[in-house]
Amino acid sequence: MTSFALIFTLAAFGVSETVYLIKKRMSSEKPFCPIGGCEAVLKSKYSKIFFLPNDWLGLGFYLCALVLTALLVLQIAPVFLWAALLGYLLITGSVISVFLTYLQWRVIKSWCLWCLMSALTIWLMTFIIYSV
Repeated sequence: MTSFALIFTLAAFGVSETVYLIKKRMSSEKPFCPIGGCEAVLKSKYSKIFFLPNDWLGLGFYLCALVLTALLVLQIAPVFLWAALLGYLLITGSVISVFLTYLQWRVIKSWCLWCLMSALTIWLMTFIIYSV
């Protein structure tokens, strides 16, 4: 139960992060970036998957994680299905995060604080769900 509450909290953090990036992109403002590479990453050709901006995909990911963990915390049947879906969602998100982090490192050669925070959040959620 505690692990699901922690995952829920991390997913809520992810929602707030992606909403911030969506608002900045839609208003054509630069996001706060103390490490200096956010704009290069966020405007690269890799900032979209299947014609959807990565921030929208991230928002969908985090919202799904929120719903699934809420169902698990509330013990709404079928609990085994929600747990399995959450596990698959987190593994998929982790793999995509590894790929996007690799692109920042080796292809774009620039780091985005927001992207790294999102990757870390997803990896923490995955670690939590599989370490219990």
